Amino acid sequence: MNRFMKKQWLGTMALIMAVSVFASACSSSDSSETSTSGSGSLAEALEGKYKGKVVTMFGPFADADEVKFNDSIKAFEEKSGIDIKYEGSKEFEATISVRVDGGNAPDIADFPQPGLLGGFVAKGKVVDVSKVIPLDTLKSKYNQSWIDMATMDGTDGKIVAGVWNRANVKGIVWYPKKAWEEAGYKIPATWDELKALSDQIVKDGDAPFCIGIESGGATGWAATDWMEQIMLRTTSAENYDKWVKGEIPFTDPIVKNALTKMSEIWMTEGYVYGGQKSIVTTSFGDSPKPMFENPPKCYMHNQGNFITSFFPAGLQAGVDYDFFNLPAIDSQYGLPVEVGGDIYAMFNDRPEVRAVMEFFTTGESIQAWVKSGGVIGPMNDVDLTWYSNDVDRKMATMLKDAPTIRFDGSDLMPGAVGAGTFWKGMADYVAGTVDADAALQQVQDGWKK
Repeated sequence: MNRFMKKQWLGTMALIMAVSVFASACSSSDSSETSTSGSGSLAEALEGKYKGKVVTMFGPFADADEVKFNDSIKAFEEKSGIDIKYEGSKEFEATISVRVDGGNAPDIADFPQPGLLGGFVAKGKVVDVSKVIPLDTLKSKYNQSWIDMATMDGTDGKIVAGVWNRANVKGIVWYPKKAWEEAGYKIPATWDELKALSDQIVKDGDAPFCIGIESGGATGWAATDWMEQIMLRTTSAENYDKWVKGEIPFTDPIVKNALTKMSEIWMTEGYVYGGQKSIVTTSFGDSPKPMFENPPKCYMHNQGNFITSFFPAGLQAGVDYDFFNLPAIDSQYGLPVEVGGDIYAMFNDRPEVRAVMEFFTTGESIQAWVKSGGVIGPMNDVDLTWYSNDVDRKMATMLKDAPTIRFDGSDLMPGAVGAGTFWKGMADYVAGTVDADAALQQVQDGWKK
């Protein structure tokens, strides 16, 4: 199981949005809707200048996700006359390398892992988006953090390597709203309050957290998310950036401090439903389900917004469940937001490809997906009224207002580390087969590869 498969879990929700909803939005006069507009190549495309042109696109969207993606672009294709030929593959990581290195790159590729894209940027294979779409335009479309995360080292200096089109938010602590309120529990604002709440839940005879990191060959990835979120709360964003680049080793006291903080939850007797050893054997997708038993077996579960697709059927957002941001640990670092997402990179520079790339910077390109639930649009012009429930809307607002946004660290690291020793080292540590120092050294050894 490779890193791409994490992205496929985001597509397990049923397809509930028809093409007609998106298509009607393009011509709606309702102020809550937007119509596609742009300058340069996009404006020309909407005037029909590139009618009959074909733009090829390759990415990891498959099954339900591929259907949703194709539905989301259909209205633009009909209006512009451009045919966006999307090809999805569950073996995207391996296949894109073969295609690009073999001189058969698609016009546009969707990368769930910016680290993989960075390798192609370093080889000079990727078009600098800021040469295609003015930087001022990009800044009007996105929070600056998104542009920072898209800026990578090319052969002749830094370039903007792509545009962001779909986001998922991490560092979210879910809880069973009805049972939570009946128990009289309050949302913790600090790490100390989180631990005090956990002590109270244990005193009440229950487990505070449900945690599971089993995921076949990818076992351990859910633990890396916790580490990344705690790193962002215990050190600076600049240090986080150095860490994911390998400039700060896993053996550094900064990283060990984050693991120690994580252990305050994971390793404390009574804090985890089933006990510490159950964490490695419990599937990440099954792990939140005990929250919704009657009575709940646990009251909190930290996972990205995609996890709601694994909740028991029939639950209503904002009624049966809600969330709060993982609390601050050190007040000087506040509440940064960790995200995953899809960055679309451009390999071939033609006017019609430029037009499609600019289209992907618009909220309308993700509107139908946003309305279907479980997906957050990273663009500034995504209307909050598009979200189907208050939980998604609150999450989108949190992302839009975040002072600092950083991408999933393991997805930025080389595969040997981020999808290799990091996953395994965390799993071994939680299983108790190695101590903290040995686990961190084990992860660090992956950089040698």
